[in-house]
Amino acid sequence: MGDTLSFFLMSWLDPSLLMLTAAGTLAGIYVGAIPGLSVTMATSILISFTFSWDVNDALALIVGIYTGGVYGGSRTAILLNIPGAPSSVATAFDGYPLAQQGEAGRAIGLSTVMSVIGGLLGTLVLASVAPYLSDMALEFAPRDYFLIAALGLLLVGSLAAESLSRGIFAAALGAVIGLVGLDPVTADPRFTLGSMQLMGGIHYVVVMIGMFGVAEAFFQLHQLDATPVRQKVDKILPSLSLVLKFLPLSIRTSLIGVIVGALPGTGGDIASLFAYDHAKRTVKKPSKPFGEGAYEGLVAPETANNAAVGGAYVPMLTLGMPGDAVTAIIIGALTIHGLNPGPMLMIETPYIFWFTVGNLVLANLFLLLFGLTGIKLFAKVVELPKAILIPLILVLCVVGTYSLNGSMTEVYWMLGFGLLGYFMKVYRFQMGPVILGVILGPLMDTSYRQAMASVGNDSAAFVSGLFTHPLSLVLTLAVLFLLLGHSPLKRLLRREKTA
Repeated sequence: MGDTLSFFLMSWLDPSLLMLTAAGTLAGIYVGAIPGLSVTMATSILISFTFSWDVNDALALIVGIYTGGVYGGSRTAILLNIPGAPSSVATAFDGYPLAQQGEAGRAIGLSTVMSVIGGLLGTLVLASVAPYLSDMALEFAPRDYFLIAALGLLLVGSLAAESLSRGIFAAALGAVIGLVGLDPVTADPRFTLGSMQLMGGIHYVVVMIGMFGVAEAFFQLHQLDATPVRQKVDKILPSLSLVLKFLPLSIRTSLIGVIVGALPGTGGDIASLFAYDHAKRTVKKPSKPFGEGAYEGLVAPETANNAAVGGAYVPMLTLGMPGDAVTAIIIGALTIHGLNPGPMLMIETPYIFWFTVGNLVLANLFLLLFGLTGIKLFAKVVELPKAILIPLILVLCVVGTYSLNGSMTEVYWMLGFGLLGYFMKVYRFQMGPVILGVILGPLMDTSYRQAMASVGNDSAAFVSGLFTHPLSLVLTLAVLFLLLGHSPLKRLLRREKTA
């Protein structure tokens, strides 16, 4: 117990490690706030600088970058409707309407506190039940990932606002965009129209920046003469009563974030969408209608995507399997430093596990400190005249897209998706289902084909597996329940019950 505590407090008591965690968290917030500058990119760049460092120094900096970066995307999502990261897409649904109502300061303050709560709860789960969650993650077969992707696509009902048909169309469009490129199984070109530039596919961040950022800038051209909304930044820190009011929701969505984050290959983007859907289904009396500035719609995704950080460390530290792209890079960093991520890590170098847990707690405390500073300055961005704000949004979008791969082709695609997004906004299509389709379409496609291959392409065996394996049965029933929820039968039953 004494050794565990000393490992946990190692980065707290060493001034250099303390400063590295603080610097990483601060840098992560601002890297995450810039569209296109992903946490994955920042972490991968760090590896080249830190491979000669002591492993503790490298891990302290990386943990800070990771924690701050996941939160940082919420800043531009709330202020400009441009998610800084895919995990902040759901944050924009209600965060941006709050900014339009002059509540950007309160929205950022609430998202900061709830992000910290989600991060700490995720770390608590990592510390207490990591081996059990990792065993559960091992039980997931390709058919289960297919079912999770199907569950995710059924969230379209929650993201489609007033028109389910428009939402289904938008999700289908996103799925087609996500499938562009070489088939991952056969390497045959799909939807490339003979273009070499499309062989590598279309990066979902390019779609996200275009659909949210550029489309919003074009849409704002209709309101050039509108007076900017003055933001209320007198009370940034949310009251204790408000935090306690949303605490039950934040605990539930944190658990969603941890579980989804612990599944190899998933991450905060899927977790935040699941959490938003959960809030929309379970909160009967939101503070405002969802999609129009509901605080619950801000709390749910922000707690989930930060809790997913702790979840992503579970398979990495216990199985040597990456929970997401960032933990895949961290596995490389540990290997470079002569460590062996996986089951033997807990036996050979247990201090790494507890050092990481202590670092995550420390990074979340720094997140609370840094996340509540600079909000008044950030909020001024929304008060800029449209003639300045619109070019600023476009510049951010271009810089963010170009920084992905240094490709002007991706910039042109981003502008094209922005134009498409503009017309979709004009005709009241939601952008959320498009991004949902882009992210989950390829996962559903690959998982289904892997599942079919595992049973010799026998459809009967595939269907049988959905009902004979306990985990698959639970997920199948969840899919059927959601399908029933979207069907006319539910409305008919509700009408009869009311009568």
